[in-house]
Amino acid sequence: MKKLWVLPAALVLAGAVQGEVPRVVSKGPSACERLGRRLPNVTPPMCERSLLVESGAKSVNGTPLYMRDIGAGDAKLRVLVTGAIHGDELSSASVALHWMRLAAEEQVQMPQAVHWRFVPVLNPDGLFAQPPTRTNAHGVDLNRNFPTPNWERDAPVYWQKRTKKDPRRWPGPKPLSEPESRFLHEQMQSFKPHLIVAIHAPYGVLDFDGPSVPPSRLGRLYLDQVGIFPGSLGNYGGVHKGVPVVTVELPNALRTPLDAEMRQMWLDLLRWTAAKIPGDPR
Repeated sequence: MKKLWVLPAALVLAGAVQGEVPRVVSKGPSACERLGRRLPNVTPPMCERSLLVESGAKSVNGTPLYMRDIGAGDAKLRVLVTGAIHGDELSSASVALHWMRLAAEEQVQMPQAVHWRFVPVLNPDGLFAQPPTRTNAHGVDLNRNFPTPNWERDAPVYWQKRTKKDPRRWPGPKPLSEPESRFLHEQMQSFKPHLIVAIHAPYGVLDFDGPSVPPSRLGRLYLDQVGIFPGSLGNYGGVHKGVPVVTVELPNALRTPLDAEMRQMWLDLLRWTAAKIPGDPR
């Protein structure tokens, strides 16, 4: 009979690197005050309870990129969850914060211990812009800036011919030209996730890239694979690095699903992860 691991509410790794003193967001001119004013279904106290810490990386405009680790540091299964790689997809950051709360506070049986790493706002400059922008402060679509093979040939051609030079989808001057995409790339190299969950909006579907059997649904979102793009995280992580990437496309960029629906999506994600993502061999 398999041993079932229960994720206890109090088991939290707050530092980006174990052994470092975490810098918690709840003091001073609070990032959580800004997030509470900007994000749907998030208040400053709720954000502060999430115990985000500075990762050490910063955006183009110098805004810290915050993160939180939850679970056992020696867990055999590591999952990286990101939100707001596009700054105008506000609901994606909100859902990441709500899932962090569920991961920390609810006891859920899993066949093996899981180390969760959450980066709820990967593009703070775009999120805090007036109005919010898909791109970062350099005007780069971070989800087209990852070093997929033949990026130098394919990414500019795709942007010019397929998007008609849409400024919201500019892939940048070269792969990993941006501090935000470099940070996520470094997280993939150092944290070595077995699964990446990227939260987006507003297409209302699930996408999947990489090995393993994709989830058929999370809550009310059903699988509908939308394609592969030069420089995208799904293309880089799932297709070329062999790390499954689940892309959650929420139905609305400015409004979260109901709390019960977000919880159901989380539970469905846990069930699928437990069944399909093996983690490190014992």
